[in-house]
Amino acid sequence: MTRVDLIAGVRPNFVKVASLCAALRATQGNAAHWTRRLVHTGQHYDHSMSGLFFEHLGLPEPDINLGAGSGTQAEQTAAIMVGYENAILAAPPDVCVVVGDVTSTMACTIVARKMGIPVAHVEGGMRSYDWTMPEEINRVVTDSIANWFFTTTRTAGENLRRAGIEDDCIFFVGNTMVDTLLAQMPSLHPPDCWETLGLVPGRYFVATLHRPANVDGERQLVGLLQEISRHTGGLPVVFPVHPRTAAMLKKTKRQMPHLQYVEPLGYRQFNYLVRHAMGVITDSGGVTEEATVMGVPCLTLRDNTERPETVTIGTNELIGTNPANLGPALARVLSGQWKKGGIPELWDGRAGERIVAELERLLS
Repeated sequence: MTRVDLIAGVRPNFVKVASLCAALRATQGNAAHWTRRLVHTGQHYDHSMSGLFFEHLGLPEPDINLGAGSGTQAEQTAAIMVGYENAILAAPPDVCVVVGDVTSTMACTIVARKMGIPVAHVEGGMRSYDWTMPEEINRVVTDSIANWFFTTTRTAGENLRRAGIEDDCIFFVGNTMVDTLLAQMPSLHPPDCWETLGLVPGRYFVATLHRPANVDGERQLVGLLQEISRHTGGLPVVFPVHPRTAAMLKKTKRQMPHLQYVEPLGYRQFNYLVRHAMGVITDSGGVTEEATVMGVPCLTLRDNTERPETVTIGTNELIGTNPANLGPALARVLSGQWKKGGIPELWDGRAGERIVAELERLLS
């Protein structure tokens, strides 16, 4: 019996882990007998950021919730490490599978490796080369000590090879986030605000902002929201507000025409909005992938990305963090001059299957 820990801490982790849970379930009764333990670190802990996603993605209840909660980077990392160490001491797994690039990813990787547990990193090799981002530090630390790397693109594999990782530890498998999106596509449905806001397909925008560089400073956040309000052609802009962003919005008390603030949405409702939007304005990496798969114009308010394939192949463009850049970019969306884009290699809904097959071979 192979014992595997799946680590999840934040909303994007849950989306990726859903694909792996489904792939592991599909092996039940076959030669590979898995004991799966889903470890929720508690990095996202309120219902809108955590519980809703478990419900909407059909994820099982976590076997363990470490309850890390909020705090500084150091406090959160420490709480996750202590909690996961105790979980391993109680029942050591044969492999620890971490996903993405958040604090939970790095913290559980360190603990597992120090306790002699091999680590497989799903989304290994991603790089933004922006050291102001905590996620970049998490990626580099994780990849420096993990054993096996499951990559979403060939570029990620090249990044790993440049860092000295051997070819036989790198597996190009595709994108588990895309697996979940394709599986959930028939179940996407409008949120409650669809009717109350009078939304019409192709006649509204979706916006999400949560990165510190964009939302922690009042001047920057207000500048971005003003430009969004001015240059979206009078169309509604549905803005599910991240808790971090909500704190600054409460402080600014600024009202912006056409911006419709709503609570964080469940997975199916949010992606329904994206699928039918004229365009998406975001600073989220995962949203750029989902917009690419759904063929929706995506404007990313960042100067760099760890997902370059969404730009070179997909519908995404880096607009930067200067609010003045929004007007010309939105004009191209409104005039129908945005690029069409395509779907990257192996983003076909089967990444989870490939990962489980490789793990079965590696651990046999």
